[in-house]
Amino acid sequence: MPNLADLENTKEADSEDLHHAPGYSARYLSRPVPKFELPPHSMPPEVAYQVCRDELNLDGNPTLNLASFVTTWMEPQAQQLIDESLNKNLIDRDEYPQTQKIERRCINMLARLYHAPKNENATGTSTVGSSEAIMLAGLSHKWKWREQRKKKGLDIERPNMVLGANTQVVWHKFARYFDVEERILPLTTNRFTLDPDQVAEAVDENTILVAPILGQTFTGELDPIEEINSKLLQIKKKKGLDIPIHVDAASGGFVIPFTRPSLKWDFRLEQVRSINTSGHKFGLVYPGLGWAIWRDQEDLPEELIFDINYLGGKMSTFTLNFSQGASNVIAQYYNFIRLGKEGYRNIMDNLLENARYLSSELEKTGKFEIVSKQNTIPIVVAKLKDTSECDVFDISHLLRTRGWIVPAYTMPPAAESIAVLRIVVRESFTRDLADILMEDIKEAIGILAKTDRKRTYILGESNVC
Repeated sequence: MPNLADLENTKEADSEDLHHAPGYSARYLSRPVPKFELPPHSMPPEVAYQVCRDELNLDGNPTLNLASFVTTWMEPQAQQLIDESLNKNLIDRDEYPQTQKIERRCINMLARLYHAPKNENATGTSTVGSSEAIMLAGLSHKWKWREQRKKKGLDIERPNMVLGANTQVVWHKFARYFDVEERILPLTTNRFTLDPDQVAEAVDENTILVAPILGQTFTGELDPIEEINSKLLQIKKKKGLDIPIHVDAASGGFVIPFTRPSLKWDFRLEQVRSINTSGHKFGLVYPGLGWAIWRDQEDLPEELIFDINYLGGKMSTFTLNFSQGASNVIAQYYNFIRLGKEGYRNIMDNLLENARYLSSELEKTGKFEIVSKQNTIPIVVAKLKDTSECDVFDISHLLRTRGWIVPAYTMPPAAESIAVLRIVVRESFTRDLADILMEDIKEAIGILAKTDRKRTYILGESNVC
């Protein structure tokens, strides 16, 4: 253990460094970086910044991260608004009343975009992402189901929900956290979406919701929501079971309304009672921001709403999180008034066009078969026709040496024999980058075809690493 004198001497020496040894020449950078315990002394801000910045250089380049649906670029004006509002807590509604009004405007704009009844004030909330939005919507449906069963004097111990094996992990979390049985409908090697007939067979009096997806992450396809709605209407008419639909529109909620406005998937369908979407995906806002929208106020049980007054004024809250940054909500509003329907439509059309181009170029190689044939949301999912020389995991690994992050994965149960590459086409993924990516994919396939697959190569170099 160093004695007090040693610590003081070190502190004095450190203090001297502040005056004549800035940046990399400072003594701080020749010592281990604190990892498990707070350091005993402070360091200059520029040195702390440099330490953090240097470590973060080891992360992937967000522009080349084609695995993520999350927005990685915003206009400078939006970034400035974010910077100027980083110190605002959205829950402090009495302190930041205009921010609250901006949030309400966004909710109303989305509710009308999704054809909710034109009430004076739509029912919804911002969340930290679609995961929270799904949790809230799932709870609202469980509470509504329980309330209706109680009124009839029926059992409330066995709620279930019907979903496909193509759902995101948040649905499994919801089922486990809130004690709801999952009735997972399997996929096949020829069908990666929900089957309406299977949905009709799976539901019963204990079903709290059916959860189709508008743009699934595995293939980008849309579940047949209108057909599922028709099946549930038939059940309602024959059996008197009023089973709601919650649409998971995390990926498609900011795409389909602009590219396929006539497609009925939203509140135009009678059984659709709630929708979630991700502002931080194709809503074009940095993470994390989601939205939960209900068809009507009656779809959100009052038991889930809490009234508080200890922030300076009486207010209601019904999110799982309490504190939440206001900056991304403000950035969403910026996008809404900056882009409007025309701007979103143009951007989504551009993204889909780049996705189509990339799909075409992959097919031209003769090596790939495109799985994402619907071209519904801007992603490209492809599998190799022949895996004798390499597989998609080899290609994904080799592309990483050039900085590309292109995920390879197997499809969900019952279709796990199919392995694919997925490329998410975001606003920052230009045609030029698509051409460079294609060059690197072709080079990767060429290298792998000539080498032992146990050996690792770097694109652009002929030597084994």
